[in-house]
Amino acid sequence: MASVDPAQEDVLDAVGPRLRALRRRRGLTLAQLAAATGVSESTLSRLESGRRRATLELLLPLTRAYDVPLDDLVGAPRTGDPRIHLKPIRRFGMVLVPLSRRPGGTHAFKMIIPARPEPLEPAPQTHEGFEWLYVLDGRLRLVLGERDLVLPPGEAAEFDTSRPHWLGSADGGTVELLILFDLQGLRAHTRADAPRSTRSESER
Repeated sequence: MASVDPAQEDVLDAVGPRLRALRRRRGLTLAQLAAATGVSESTLSRLESGRRRATLELLLPLTRAYDVPLDDLVGAPRTGDPRIHLKPIRRFGMVLVPLSRRPGGTHAFKMIIPARPEPLEPAPQTHEGFEWLYVLDGRLRLVLGERDLVLPPGEAAEFDTSRPHWLGSADGGTVELLILFDLQGLRAHTRADAPRSTRSESER
């Protein structure tokens, strides 16, 4: 009988916990996931607990349901130039993944605000620069001066960071967003208008 590569065993053993964590981050029950994939609840439960080995037949419906690459589900090693894989930064309980390394000018980040049992109380900060953000997933609470806004997925905002501001989850769930930050205060140019609730008073 052929021996099993220990590294491959480690990858397979990690699939179940990764699937469970992803489902919980998306706020889905096993029943909802079963309805979306056509895979039975019992099979999904065994897959997440490690009592059922992952196969392409099981993983492909999950990639479609979660809209993620297969590599993300199995934790496959990245290939190609390692210089493009930038290390996440943890600040104030948030995760920032730098998407650019150019010194000066505009910096791009993906920000992840982890889920919490109870939403945090706002603690506005100020700093030099200008910021543009776009909500990918979750409901973002943006406190900007005296304004308290909730941005769902697909909405964007831009503001001068010298104004007191705070970003957090509106409902305690995970929030994912893209951020462009320019230390010199240059505005990011977009094709679409900013949401009506985020326009400055002079634009109304």
